[in-house]
Amino acid sequence: MSFSRSYNLARLGNTGDEVRFEADANERAAIAVLAGALSLERLTVRVGLKKEGAANFLLAYALEAEVTQACVVSLQPVTARIDRSFGRELLFRVGGRHAAAAPSTLEISPDEGDEVEEIESLHFDLATPVIEEFLLALDPYPRALGVQFDPGEEGAARPESPFAALKSLKPNK
Repeated sequence: MSFSRSYNLARLGNTGDEVRFEADANERAAIAVLAGALSLERLTVRVGLKKEGAANFLLAYALEAEVTQACVVSLQPVTARIDRSFGRELLFRVGGRHAAAAPSTLEISPDEGDEVEEIESLHFDLATPVIEEFLLALDPYPRALGVQFDPGEEGAARPESPFAALKSLKPNK
């Protein structure tokens, strides 16, 4: 996929930074295909970046999107708006995950649930977490207003099992 926004965390000062970007028409089309959606009309992102230490970074995202999916019952277009805020904690380790673990001053309380993501390069793609969160925010079973699933009549005869014919061939004891 071509949706990417690289940011050099080495240039981030102690005051932090804010980055805004949006997907263009080609990027939105590619994301819609990835998501199995009919179309993605809008995807805008705001990222607040903060340096917590020499190698620790906090990213606060605000994602807004308008997406059209197919109704799971009628296949009619269903438009939805997504407003999602999320964060990422990054820890830069020279040599990556396989290097000897250096002591870190970053602590995470057990109730936060999110882990620190170790990164091997200070060039971080800000768009990757956006795609992950966008896909998680999509309704897995979108329904058009007023559409209900009708499973058919309860008393309808079920088709005969293919094993029923074999059972009739079995000799009676």
